[in-house]
Amino acid sequence: MIPFDYHCPTRIVFGPDQVDTLGALAQECGGSRVLLISDPGVIEAGHTERAIQALQKASIEVQVFGDVQENPTTADVAAGQQLAQDYQPDLLIGLGGGSSMDCAKGINFLYTNGGEMKDYWGIDKASKPMLPMIAIPTTAGTGSETQSFALISDAETHVKMACGDKKARCAIALLDPTLTLTQPQRVTALTGIDALSHALETFVTTKRTQISLAYSRESWRLLSTNLPRVLDNPSDLEARSAMQIGACLAGLAIENSMLGATHALANPLTASFEMVHGQAIGILLPHVIRYNAQEVGTWYQELANAQGVTPEVASDELADGVQQLVAQAELPTTLSQCDIPRENLPKLGEQAAEQWTAQFNPRKVDSEELTSIYEHAF
Repeated sequence: MIPFDYHCPTRIVFGPDQVDTLGALAQECGGSRVLLISDPGVIEAGHTERAIQALQKASIEVQVFGDVQENPTTADVAAGQQLAQDYQPDLLIGLGGGSSMDCAKGINFLYTNGGEMKDYWGIDKASKPMLPMIAIPTTAGTGSETQSFALISDAETHVKMACGDKKARCAIALLDPTLTLTQPQRVTALTGIDALSHALETFVTTKRTQISLAYSRESWRLLSTNLPRVLDNPSDLEARSAMQIGACLAGLAIENSMLGATHALANPLTASFEMVHGQAIGILLPHVIRYNAQEVGTWYQELANAQGVTPEVASDELADGVQQLVAQAELPTTLSQCDIPRENLPKLGEQAAEQWTAQFNPRKVDSEELTSIYEHAF
């Protein structure tokens, strides 16, 4: 068994309509002046206003930063940090998908510790305490609410920087499945596939521990059985609740085991071609499963067996099952469908090899092997 040091400081509050308790939760965190970070889609859906009302009922002042874009950049964080400097909040709230939560963490880094986002690229680079933060996911995807990492893209180079620090962990993760009911079907599919990949990748990384495995297993059980239900019936609140908990548990697994080659391969596609993260993940994950099976086929077998798959074909069945889910979600299943030029694959392979998560993949990868996976996915 791999040694580990486990501590989970994030309080997890779950239940339908729990967002209405936000005022009381903010008070418990010592909040009186809140900077609420959200995005235009969540604002349009009315969730931001609902959160504001809950805070104001508790006599808490609120300022909204609502300009977060998908795949937040250093420019987004800098703009939010400037607003924070002017407003002087004592509590941050990230309301939305992973982009809003990550941007809120990024703002926290700069507001409390100064400098630029690149100064925190890596692990534990912050020297000063950070503000308490409440994360409220409106998707079942990234699991950012239970992670200490913010994934921020450089506005000029588009390189994704993973900035992690224990001080950036959220005080509270508030899971309200009613907030996920307004998602467009495409967003449900993209975030759901991403969450599913987290369960699968964390289960086999070289840094997996008994703690992370427990989260990965339960996350896989909840996500693999309920994503098809949500795709078939978007208003199924029970299935959406299971998806949101599954995504949260997968976030806890990431915090304790990291990710692997699928995410290393996905990031260059987002940086170079602005491909949506979940779409890239959905295309590549089946091929990474087949590649890794040579090393961790018996581990995949455990997950596949939970769904009644025969051991002899467990890895192939697992990969095929993921690909079928991607197809069911009406998402592309090949890179060629996304107009990625084949001649760019070697360069993408080099970029993937430089990604931080590549080092945790259970079967070693280099630029040539990663290019080969791109070729299989083409």
